[in-house]
Amino acid sequence: MQAFIKYIKRNIPKIPTFYKEYNEAIEYIILNKGKLFRPKLLLSIVKAYEPLLLESSFKIAFALELFHTYSLIHDDLPAMDNSSTRRGKKTLHVLYNDALAILIGDAFNTYAFELISKSAFREDVRLKLIQILATNGGIAGMVLGQAIDLAYEKKKLTLEQLKELHINKTAKLIAASLAMGAIIVDLPKELQKKLYEFGIDLGLLFQVQDDILDAISNENELGKPVNKDIDKNTYTTLLGVEGAIEYANNLANSLQNKLNEFEAPLQAALKEVLDKYLFRHQK
Repeated sequence: MQAFIKYIKRNIPKIPTFYKEYNEAIEYIILNKGKLFRPKLLLSIVKAYEPLLLESSFKIAFALELFHTYSLIHDDLPAMDNSSTRRGKKTLHVLYNDALAILIGDAFNTYAFELISKSAFREDVRLKLIQILATNGGIAGMVLGQAIDLAYEKKKLTLEQLKELHINKTAKLIAASLAMGAIIVDLPKELQKKLYEFGIDLGLLFQVQDDILDAISNENELGKPVNKDIDKNTYTTLLGVEGAIEYANNLANSLQNKLNEFEAPLQAALKEVLDKYLFRHQK
């Protein structure tokens, strides 16, 4: 991942303008990177099957991370989760202002698709990658999940409704990361489908884990405010902490079993990324 991190630093967009805060904000939020989990998933598949395509895939992985970052910028806004810190640093709207944060988020959203369109892959591959990201991140994906989350903030959801919320808000973009890697290396369609379904379950696990960690950790550990979701629909408010841990254990064990059923190269690649994540709620 060091090569990819260097790629990001070399490719931070520098926009010709007298408005210096615009470029400062772009650089600030890109360098305030997180786990790079989604790019890691995508690149692990490419590395396992077509390592010669790894460097060409950096642009796609960067696009994916920028799209995810856009979602976090908007998620932290006062009109949404109203968070003052992210990854241990001030959120963009706090450091600058709401309007600039919204616009930088908008810019990252569209720039992600620009990057994919300019990547080195065949036109049909680029089109598929754009479709996957747009479908899972857009009107019937991440945006829908965020809308449900906000609309039902103080209205209790059932477990199935909560699952629908987080399949859209969190899981689909993680599943898209795996699907995009599979498209780049041209895996069989049946395996692409299994990877996408694996990604949905993985995304759900991540959300349950985040809810658990929000309930039992502190701000220094997580790098963002904790216990802010007490009035929201979370797995811990619905199931209790112990119930959420049991739910997470079941998901993690199921994912472990599915992982063991994948063919050797894919299994090894994904285990390298997932080993420290599947049971992170058992800290």
